[in-house]
Amino acid sequence: MAWTYDPQNIFARILRGEIPNKTVTETAHTLVFHDIRPHAPVHVLAIPKGAYVNLDHFAAEATAEEIVDFHRTVARVIADLGLDGPEGYRAITNSGTAGMQEVPHYHLHILGGRVLGRLVEPG
Repeated sequence: MAWTYDPQNIFARILRGEIPNKTVTETAHTLVFHDIRPHAPVHVLAIPKGAYVNLDHFAAEATAEEIVDFHRTVARVIADLGLDGPEGYRAITNSGTAGMQEVPHYHLHILGGRVLGRLVEPG
């Protein structure tokens, strides 16, 4: 699969410091920040700093160091936000037109703090 990364997407611009964000945490390979249009009391986005379009691109081409850093950072943020208890959280990533991906930079939504309802309605 050939992925085409748009270096002018909003997350690339955030990573370059062109657009401000409300950072939760930052590591060598990962940035986590609050969503500007939250859909739950807790709604943050985790993005790799590398130029990856979606999950399969990240999984196929990121280095082991990037992958481990990303997932361990997500785990730490979930715990820090108090979402690791029995109430839980939802993690969502979208890809392509059918997946309703709005920004062509791999990102993981982490939502919690209330009952979120069904993920996808039947039909």
